Amino acid sequence: MRSTWIFYRKEMLEMSRSFKLLWIPIVFAILGIMMPITSLFMPEILEMSGGVPPEMLSLYETPSSAMVMVQVLSQYSTMGVLILVLSCMNSVSGERYGGTAELIMVKPISSFAIIIAKWLAQCTQVFIAFGFGYIASFYYTYQMIGPLSWKSGLASFGLYGLWLILGITIALLFSTVLRGAGAAFVTLAILALLSLLNSLLPTWFSWSPARLTALASEVLVGNLLSVTSVVICCLITIGIIVFSLLSAARLLQKRVLPN
Repeated sequence: MRSTWIFYRKEMLEMSRSFKLLWIPIVFAILGIMMPITSLFMPEILEMSGGVPPEMLSLYETPSSAMVMVQVLSQYSTMGVLILVLSCMNSVSGERYGGTAELIMVKPISSFAIIIAKWLAQCTQVFIAFGFGYIASFYYTYQMIGPLSWKSGLASFGLYGLWLILGITIALLFSTVLRGAGAAFVTLAILALLSLLNSLLPTWFSWSPARLTALASEVLVGNLLSVTSVVICCLITIGIIVFSLLSAARLLQKRVLPN
């Protein structure tokens, strides 16, 4: 436990020195704030761009506050996931190919403790970045568009946050066997495939972790969710996270040095 805490502090120190704990939350906040601002001032933006008939502008209706927050989550599904995966793609591979992992593994510390420390650090980064961006977008939407249910907001935050944690966990897993760029590519491909299958075959893949993004959007707009569906998605996602962490620890122990 003590070794895990030491390595966790080391990871957080590296994130602080690389300013990840600063610029990633700022980017998430900008992505979140842009949606309520553009939704409210879209007619003025279109009018200034020119070429849009006044009749079309008069037909524009400002989306509800819930739909604006759904658009915020959609923004995070693309740019947000990409930023988080790219930020952690070298978490293990950078130390493996840099020779740091070899120096660490000769000490009396388990590979599982190292992986858990890195995973907790990445989860902290997700919580800070996504939390800061979500709160900023929630506040601006509330002030500019209309009221929102804080209970629905918290439920949506938890469901979508679990999806982001799954993404960084998969990236951490593949970072133990691939270089940073390869780990990021495979992770993004897996997440995109899960989302695509859930969109094309929602009935067959109602258990898929990608369903969490849809559940997070549905709870925002006030739809009643099936408790069974939510529990199954969460349990399967947590199971995949645990399996990925155990696999990453095992792979790190076997592949400290790159081939």
